[in-house]
Amino acid sequence: MLIPDNLKYTKEHEWVKADGGTAIIGITDYAQQELGDVVFVELPGVGESVEQMKAFGTIEAVKAVSDIFSPLTGKITEVNTQLESSPGIMNEDPYGEGWIIKIEISNPSEVDKLLSPADYKELVGE
Repeated sequence: MLIPDNLKYTKEHEWVKADGGTAIIGITDYAQQELGDVVFVELPGVGESVEQMKAFGTIEAVKAVSDIFSPLTGKITEVNTQLESSPGIMNEDPYGEGWIIKIEISNPSEVDKLLSPADYKELVGE
């Protein structure tokens, strides 16, 4: 299972790459494995606000339907519309082409509350 060292994680299995005042958010390799084949992703709209640890969309997979939680509070600046026609990208490349949203971070101190790669590895038993 892949757990990149340059990201932060949530207990709900989302990842975030924070860079200055912006962040990219997606689901982890562990999450996509647990869900199985992703068949549909409900995405929010650009300009919408997200709150830390509040749901902003859903993922439908063969095994389950799951909420997607935002690791950080902010305003959505970009949505990965590629997921609408090819949701399976989340299974193939969860840390790359399978990203979900990009946000403008409202509260940078929230990044410090997220799990480190080592903490996340411990959470998932790696």
